[in-house]
Formats: sequence, C-alpha cells, structure tokens
Amino acid sequence: MIFEGKTILVTGGTGSMGKTFVRRVLTGELGTPKKIIVFSRDEAKQHDMRMSYLHKLVATDEVIYRNFMNALEFRIGDVRDYSSVCSALKNVDIVVNAAAMKQVPTCEYFPTEAVLTNCIGATNIVRAIEENNYPVDTVISISTDKACKPVNVMGMTKSIQERIITSANILNPNTRFICVRYGNVLASRGSVIPLFHEQIKNGGPVTVTIPEMTRFLLSLNQAVDTVFIALREAKRGETYVPIAPAATILNIAKALIGKRRIEIKVTGIRPGEKMHEIMVSEEEANHCVKRGEYYAIRPMLPELCDTEQEPNALTKEFSSADTVLDLEGTIALLRKHRLMIEDVDLSQGGELLR
Repeated sequence: MIFEGKTILVTGGTGSMGKTFVRRVLTGELGTPKKIIVFSRDEAKQHDMRMSYLHKLVATDEVIYRNFMNALEFRIGDVRDYSSVCSALKNVDIVVNAAAMKQVPTCEYFPTEAVLTNCIGATNIVRAIEENNYPVDTVISISTDKACKPVNVMGMTKSIQERIITSANILNPNTRFICVRYGNVLASRGSVIPLFHEQIKNGGPVTVTIPEMTRFLLSLNQAVDTVFIALREAKRGETYVPIAPAATILNIAKALIGKRRIEIKVTGIRPGEKMHEIMVSEEEANHCVKRGEYYAIRPMLPELCDTEQEPNALTKEFSSADTVLDLEGTIALLRKHRLMIEDVDLSQGGELLR
C-alpha cells in the first residue's frame, strides 16, 4: 500500500492528469494517505477542485479557511519559483511532478516560458531536496512521447526534464527519481477528442491534419495506472512507458462522427508535428526491458546501471505506426472509455456523462 500514511505533493494538480490522480488516491485503493497537497498557480481551478470535493460535506467558509487542516490541501505556488517549491516540499514523502506547459503551439511561440516550467521547474524540485536535505522518498515526473526524438519545443523541454530527473539520482542517493512517458491522453484538456466533439456539436467540419497521422491513445485512468505501477516497481532512474494502442487521426474522426452527415476537412500538418509518435527510440531500445504491460527504459549513466541483467524487450523503436487500430478497433476503444458522442453531453460543451 504505497500511499498508506504518506504525504503526497502533486505539482500541476489541477490539470487533467493531476485531478484524476488525486481522485484515485483518495479512494484508498493503494492505502490511505496522510495528506495530498495540490500545488499549482491557478486559484480559480483550485477553488473549483476544492469545492467539487468538499462542498457537500461542510460549509463554503469552512472549506476555504480550514484548508491546512484538511487531508486534501490546496497550495498556491509555481514550480518556477524556488522558494515556493521549498515551502511545498517540507515533510513530503512522494512528489508527482505534473506541472507542465504541454500545448505544442504555445511552446513554439513562447519557448522561454516552456523552459521555465518544464526544465527549471524540475530543477527547482531537485535543488530543493538536495539543498535542504528533505527526506523525500520518491519523485516521479510526468513526461510525454514527444520527448522521444523531439521535433518541437514542448518535446525538447520534456526530454531535458527527463534527464534532469534521471541524473538527480546520482547526487541524491536517499531519494528515488523516476519518470513515466506516455502518449495522447484521451479527452484531456487541449486534446483532439474534445475539439472533435465541439466541431461535431456545431455541425462541422471536423478538421484533420493528415489522415494517415497516428497517435498513441491512453485514457486518464490508464495514465494514472502507469504512475501507480512506476511508483511501485520502477528502479532509480528508470522511465516507465505503457504499451498502448494507436489509431489514425482519420479513424478517430470517423468513429466520433458515426453516421452523421458531417464533412471532414484536411488542413495539413502543423508546425512541430510528427506523422507518427515514438515512445521508445531506437537508441533507447538497447536498454529497454519489459515489465508486464509496460516497457522500462533503464538509465544510461553508468553510476545508475543495475548489475542485474534483463533481456532487451525491443530491437527497434516503439512507434505509433507499429500496431494501428482499424476503424472498428478505434470505435471499440473509444466506446470502452465512454468517449463516443452518446457518452457526451454536447449541450454542456462536451462534458463526459458520468
């Protein structure tokens, strides 16, 4: 029970993954935590999240003014700011670094901002632990398939973040630093499925960049499962990667449109996009092992290499073009995760029906 009695800090905790992670942890499926700290810079999102959990239990004033007495604590701060990171890390056992600038176009236009959040933010966490001797047990950083052989700023900064986290194990032997890397999260904020839902709601057209473009597909719960399994099993410096299915953008659009008479418009590839995403590169395949339904990329630095020999799981890169679902398979996957139009209240801007 990895969370039993633990204090957990979730940076970027009001994002799609952060909210799902917090909800899952609060169920107690992996033990009852002592405290969960949601750390982010958006007070409006924090307030909405706080109220969604607590407003049915106590009065509004009590929710707000007893914040630090609650097991679910909300803390305003920014991973870019070293002092607020230091303050948030006191007495924490587990850090989940989900704070990120993750929108590709935004990072392309504002690369310095992406560096500050994705790279300096991770550095501040490592530095705070090292300089203050905080007894943090584990830091897990949330990365992306775009960090693998990156072609855009978002991927480049996430790739550097992975190296910051991995190398932190050398000078901080009392803390385990690990990563997870996964592809597009279905229905997460800013992803393609909410966009398609909105376009269908408005009668189209549904805009597809390149019909043959493929993307790995993972639900929010599967993303959290990846974090859970890495927290349980990953060794120092390892990056866990789910063995996820992929689909073409065209089939995702067709699956959501169904029999509706809605036009599909091809708009062309956008700056910073790949035709196919990669989750494990050809170079990483040389030190990639299989652990159940996941690949574990072992660290390259000799100080972190485990003497235990495990056979390599891959002989080539792991690409979204390797095993692509057909249309029927895409429909089945979306239906499984309740992302088809019939599972969505289009009158409420594409909110999932729960």
